[in-house]
Amino acid sequence: MRKKTRPWLPEIRDDDGPLYLAIADRLASDLQAGRVTPGQQLPTQRALAEALGIDFTTVSRGYAEARRRGLIDATVGRGTFVRAPLRRDAGQSPIDMSMNLPPLSAAADIAGLVRDGMEAITARPDFSTLMTYRDSAGAAADRAAGARWLQERVGIVPLERLVIAGGTQVALTAILTTYAKPGDRILAEALTYPGFRAAAEHLGLRMEGVAIDDEGLLPDALEIACRAGRAKLLYCAPTLHNPTTATMSEARRRQIADVARRHGLTIIEDDSYGLLARNTPPALASIAPDITIYLGGLSKVLTPALRVTYMVVPDAWTAERLAGALRAVSQMTPPVMLALASHWILEGIATRLLGSLRDEAIARQRLAAGRLPRASFKTAPEAYHLWLHLPEGWPRAAFVRHLQRQNIAVVASDAFAITEQPPEAVRLCLGAATDRASLDLALTAVAAALTEPASTRVPAVV
Repeated sequence: MRKKTRPWLPEIRDDDGPLYLAIADRLASDLQAGRVTPGQQLPTQRALAEALGIDFTTVSRGYAEARRRGLIDATVGRGTFVRAPLRRDAGQSPIDMSMNLPPLSAAADIAGLVRDGMEAITARPDFSTLMTYRDSAGAAADRAAGARWLQERVGIVPLERLVIAGGTQVALTAILTTYAKPGDRILAEALTYPGFRAAAEHLGLRMEGVAIDDEGLLPDALEIACRAGRAKLLYCAPTLHNPTTATMSEARRRQIADVARRHGLTIIEDDSYGLLARNTPPALASIAPDITIYLGGLSKVLTPALRVTYMVVPDAWTAERLAGALRAVSQMTPPVMLALASHWILEGIATRLLGSLRDEAIARQRLAAGRLPRASFKTAPEAYHLWLHLPEGWPRAAFVRHLQRQNIAVVASDAFAITEQPPEAVRLCLGAATDRASLDLALTAVAAALTEPASTRVPAVV
């Protein structure tokens, strides 16, 4: 008979700092000390708030921080569970396929590009102006560079409709705080970007998933969701969707835009990978510019070091509102980082780097196609990740733990799901491996795991 696990109750001291951080810190230390174990179910946020005598929102922020650190997995309707840490055995380097990074490439020479770019920036006569506070929407020259970067996707954009944020997460937070208040309905794909989900939950918004297929959002499902009650926003990633890699056709995009317009829905289009893919259909912002807030960032396609996201909004009034929200959220995008982004764009460096990274992504996708059963996954030639469907009898939590025993980290569908029944699938990111040889080792292990005998599999709950 299995011994019943005592519910986790962290010991929080007065000098532990912000309570929400203390909750995440205590969970990390308790996991390391063995006071909680991988697979253990944690108390609900409300139960823990009552047990600790603190506000529900504080516990919600604490759990969100723990999820950000990779300590827990949470699924609506199922609960919150402790994740197993990635083991680091002596002599064996971990391969982290959980982080969706641009693929490292010797040909790209990121270090050299940064070094040369910084030399050019510090040599500028106006360098001292980068050492002070700047316009929260971005200086005109930087917005002009952003407009140039996005022209292929959204055409020529007046600068008064373009705002710069210090990364997509900052941009999303600014949009949500501007357009919604706690309790409002927010729609997104049934599988969605975890960063958006975390921001919405942190702000107390009611997220509802809209059904998807191999092309992305289903127009009929969006229509039903809109008829169910007033929704403020629709968040979607129509190109190389994270995690499924789906890309909407132009016809599907027009259908989605029509539904949104009929129901007064504002669309947040996350086009992080729009310039990465070749022969991409027009952006939603080109089809429906009056109801779409377009996000085109650099960190997902070039390097996480450039936390720069260009926001194209319907009109100048919206731009002013969002600039005010950005001022409240982050004050401004760091000027030196933004100057480097503009330098790369204006000198053509960003375009050349994107081409190099795209070539590397294509090579890594070919490597994956040669190692994994073709029918087992969905992807696109230029994508930095792929979506792996697990065979019958391989629960996703058990599959993740099985790979963790081999020092390989992947992400289960729970991290993306805003439905009660996530699919038995995991996301594999191909870019974080330092080289193709390391990636090949990881893919070989994943392929072997797919055919692992049931008798050797790790139980779903420890």
